[in-house]
Amino acid sequence: MKIRFASVNDQKIRDAEEFLGQSGIEIIKFPLRILETQTEDLNQLVSDKLLTAFKLIGKPVFVEHSGLFINSLNGFPGGLTQTFWDRLHAVRFSDLIGSLNDPSAVARTLIGYCDGRKRHFFKGEVTGRISRTPTGNEGFEWDNVFIPDGYSRTFAELGGIQSDLSTRRRALDAFIKHLRGI
Repeated sequence: MKIRFASVNDQKIRDAEEFLGQSGIEIIKFPLRILETQTEDLNQLVSDKLLTAFKLIGKPVFVEHSGLFINSLNGFPGGLTQTFWDRLHAVRFSDLIGSLNDPSAVARTLIGYCDGRKRHFFKGEVTGRISRTPTGNEGFEWDNVFIPDGYSRTFAELGGIQSDLSTRRRALDAFIKHLRGI
């Protein structure tokens, strides 16, 4: 089975190729730079992004977006995590969020898939907290500031374990189950 993925993010593409490839699903890359709706509502952002991708490609396609939902900030920045991160970067992000009385957060990935008739959504999430200081390599965005529950190290420090905890992997696993049911 082959499936189209609209993304310009090389890391997201590599992850999708790896996780879906293990199930015999091949990715057809569509490097579309989609102007994202600026909203903290991850569902709205992914829905808009998906409809834009489908209109441009005209065939079944999926998109993905990830965010951090800080509990003491009522879920902010959510869908705006990338914008927030780009402004603050790791050290300032950790200084600000990691020092809150409640630095707990939910890391969430949402995949949107349009089969040509209907939109489908698949979520993967991990609860944890934001560290007081970034640790581990800078790798992929906020991996060096997010510590999953049950661990004392950030995603960036966890190496291969991080792959098992990946929000993207969890969302892709739900997507694979859907595709197998078709």
